[in-house]
Amino acid sequence: MINNVRVAVVGVGNNTSALVQGIAFHRSTGSLVGIHQPEMAGLGVGDVDVVAAFALSGGKVGKDLHEAIFVPPNNVPRLDVELPPAGVTVQAGLVDSTEIERVAHALEGAEVLLYSAPSGRPETAHAYAQAALRAGVAFVNTTSDAVARDPSWLTRFEEAGLPLLGDDLASQFGTSVLHRALLRLLEERGLTLVSSYQVNLGGTEDFRNLVENPNTKAQSKLNAVGSDKVQMAPLGYLPQLKSQKIAHLNVEAQGWGGTAVSLDVRLKVDDPSGAAGVNIDLIRMAAAALRSGRGGYLAEAASYLKSPPGTAI
Repeated sequence: MINNVRVAVVGVGNNTSALVQGIAFHRSTGSLVGIHQPEMAGLGVGDVDVVAAFALSGGKVGKDLHEAIFVPPNNVPRLDVELPPAGVTVQAGLVDSTEIERVAHALEGAEVLLYSAPSGRPETAHAYAQAALRAGVAFVNTTSDAVARDPSWLTRFEEAGLPLLGDDLASQFGTSVLHRALLRLLEERGLTLVSSYQVNLGGTEDFRNLVENPNTKAQSKLNAVGSDKVQMAPLGYLPQLKSQKIAHLNVEAQGWGGTAVSLDVRLKVDDPSGAAGVNIDLIRMAAAALRSGRGGYLAEAASYLKSPPGTAI
């Protein structure tokens, strides 16, 4: 019998809400809709238990996880699934490196630490990575802050025999994935890229944070598309969009004889759901690697990420 993966989450925002609700929905219905890998290394979508959670919001700390995931400003839609108390009380997240030992102690019993806090706080990301090292758990960095692509951190996890996956999620079907596929298609069909741009609008707190702290995210998006001819417009925060993201893509190219080719695409998705669809695979991938003694970065995670090791910081 497979033992369930024991995961701790940092950040009780929309992405965590979508993940927790989705796991419960799958267990309740058995539905495989929207699931990329029903089973990974013998681990099903429902074989994941959240055993610890950390947040900074006073409205979430001290609450049961299944209550905290619906506390505003979280605005991800509620799925039609019953969520009895989780039995996991949200703990106060660390605010500086002096609290690493407290967090490491709280991670006892976990196998994977999913770092799903806001991007743009590299010191915090590094502090949680240190806590994961001390606790002996795998670390999955879903933010654009550099951890896995920082050679010094990667070496430390390799030497400890602990998996380190990151950085920055490539959403299940998001702007970066679609943009990269379109540019690859141009190249495969022999067209010459002239220019391209990407515009992203969203209504979650993560979008609001990224508007205020755009630097690492902008570089990560450029890493994802892999072309110096792509321009990224500043992210736009529109609260009326709630958990939805709207993206606009433009591609200008030349075909045979220099003739013009122009493509415009509009994409609308539920952003936290796109993150959860990737996180469920990364969690199981990290747990399977930990159980088999594989440390460091896992090459099979590359397609799930915008900025894996070797990309720019």
